[in-house]
This record gives sequence, structure tokens and C-alpha cells, in this order.
Amino acid sequence: MADHPPQDLANHTRFDPLFHFFLGPVFILGVILSVIHLLAHVGHSDFRDNFHAGLIVLLAVALLVAVAKERLYALKVQDRVIRLEERLRLHQLLSEPLRSRIPELTEDQLIALRFASDAEVPRLVERTLNEKLSRKQIKQAIVNWRPDYWRV
Repeated sequence: MADHPPQDLANHTRFDPLFHFFLGPVFILGVILSVIHLLAHVGHSDFRDNFHAGLIVLLAVALLVAVAKERLYALKVQDRVIRLEERLRLHQLLSEPLRSRIPELTEDQLIALRFASDAEVPRLVERTLNEKLSRKQIKQAIVNWRPDYWRV
């Protein structure tokens, strides 16, 4: 992927412009404006207007939650695929006794290890298992970054 800059710890986080800069803000703004609308009607109008304003708030919150959950579902599926891919990759790259310890790696550790080059995986897996490294610590320890441009 020549059109991408080299990936590293500082720039590997990915933003989806339509989600992060349009959908999210629009639905958050919808909740805020619907609450303002409700507050403007409370005490100044009849029950029916208050009820409708309350329903608008409920709908705005439900839509925001739906959009957030859709994003989380996609990320969870992606993490499951990454976990499977990394277990297969580690099975090919590691020798015994490290290969038999693959099940000890957590989901977070497997997700972080995907950025490590094939050459440094055995050393990093051993260190991860022995020192119980976190996702952030694994990423910080990577010397030769293996990019993942397909992240959702």
C-alpha cells in the first residue's frame, strides 16, 4: 500500500471521517438539542407538548446508542478476526515451547502483537508471556512495525 505513510505507534490509530466527524457529532448534537427543546417546553406548555418533547429526547438518545453500538459490533467482529489471524500466524512463526503457550495470550495482547514484524514476534511473545505486557506496552516494544491499514 504505497499510498499510506509508514505506520508506527504514533500514527496507527485510525479515524473513520464519516463516523467520527459526521455521524457521531450529528447524533450527539441531536441529543443536546432535543434536551434543550424539552427544557424549553417544561412548565410552559401542556402535557401533550411536554410528552412529545420527551419522546424526541428518547428517540435522539436511542439513535445515538444505535449508532454507537453499530460501531462497537464492527470493532468486536474485527477483533475476533484479528485474534484468529494472529493465532494462526503465531502457530507458524513460533517454535515449541512458545507455540503451546499461545492460548495464554489475551485478546488485547494478540491484537497488539499483529503490529510486530515476523522477525521480532518470537522474542516479543516470550516477553509478553513472561512479563504480562499490556496492549500499550507491546506496541511500545515493537521495533519493526507491521502496518494494519484495514482497521475499521
